[in-house]
Amino acid sequence: MKTVTLALAAGAALAALSAVVWAQPPAAPPAAAPATPPAPIDYSKPETWLCRPGMTTGACASDQSATEVAPDGSVKPAIFARPANPPLDCFYVYPTASEDQTPNSDMIAGREVTVTTGQFGRYGAVCRQFAPLYRSVTLAALSISRQGGAMAGVDRNLNYNDVKDAWNYYLQHDNGGRPVLIVGHSQGAGLITRLVREEIEGKPVQARIVAVHQLGTTVQVPPGKDVGGTYQSMPLCRRSDQSGCIVVYSSFNAARPPSVTPPSRFARAVPPTVASCTNPAALAGGKAPLDLYQGRGTIMGAKTAVTTPYVRLPGAVTGECVTKGEYTYLEVTETPGPAGGRVVTLGGNVNLPGGGGPDPTWGMHNGDMSIPIGNLVALAQTQYQAWARARR
Repeated sequence: MKTVTLALAAGAALAALSAVVWAQPPAAPPAAAPATPPAPIDYSKPETWLCRPGMTTGACASDQSATEVAPDGSVKPAIFARPANPPLDCFYVYPTASEDQTPNSDMIAGREVTVTTGQFGRYGAVCRQFAPLYRSVTLAALSISRQGGAMAGVDRNLNYNDVKDAWNYYLQHDNGGRPVLIVGHSQGAGLITRLVREEIEGKPVQARIVAVHQLGTTVQVPPGKDVGGTYQSMPLCRRSDQSGCIVVYSSFNAARPPSVTPPSRFARAVPPTVASCTNPAALAGGKAPLDLYQGRGTIMGAKTAVTTPYVRLPGAVTGECVTKGEYTYLEVTETPGPAGGRVVTLGGNVNLPGGGGPDPTWGMHNGDMSIPIGNLVALAQTQYQAWARARR
């Protein structure tokens, strides 16, 4: 049972993303069977979902309004609107967020709400939103593992089975043949990898997949190829008019590339395959501006007071997929503002335990979604249009 107070404001959601999240490997070893296996979750119950159409409170009914702050500090509204009847569905799996002190979380929503607000709320501009609660591996279990230990009782199949059950419930009761975009980060992205491999690839439902946005995890491909390795039939996205494909990357600041010793946790090749990266701002490659949204507390120098939960910061960062040694990743470069203009505090770093500064093995893992969130949402719309054209 949780005692945390939920903060649903978007600023709190962005602040929540500064804590550590975790990417689950695609195929975790089976856990020892408990004496009494946990009962499956009944996803017909409304309280088992963070987001469903018709919900009037929570992450996907949150205030996503923003103020665009130009480099010189001038401001204007950045309009956000949820369409009444979007033709696309989005199914989202959140990262490690639970503050429960058990190995796996319970089904009472806590910090999962604020993380979902920050990562997934903006997708409401283009799709109906579905986000199940699931019995995730917790921050407490992650904290112990970061220190070289292991929390007894962690079940790394329980979380997957919940997500699979929620997905199948959605397909049977909500989908109705509609196109669907799958979105997830870190632990959620790892679970999506397994879901696609076991429940989607090679099955009729694959034809309904507009794209998979799985951020903060690693997808392996043969050198010079866009498919093979992790997935056998779903390629990396390389064009804006392409659908049925994979958007994947892990973010590192250009000033702090992936650590070699100890090795970084993301974007590392597993020979004979290599890690992959698809920049949502430039799928074909090259450097491009990232459409960054952050909480309003991360900006100074605006010429007019900002009252919206978010600020949009055009020109603050650029992104480029690069390969350096055994790592392939989204390299994020900060662009200094002019003297007397805006001053941006860029979030996203995972810090070392005990406040020792950025952890070089994690990079900008907590900013994987927020740093290019505007690009991701725009790409979702473009990919839906490509999917629809291909079926006319």
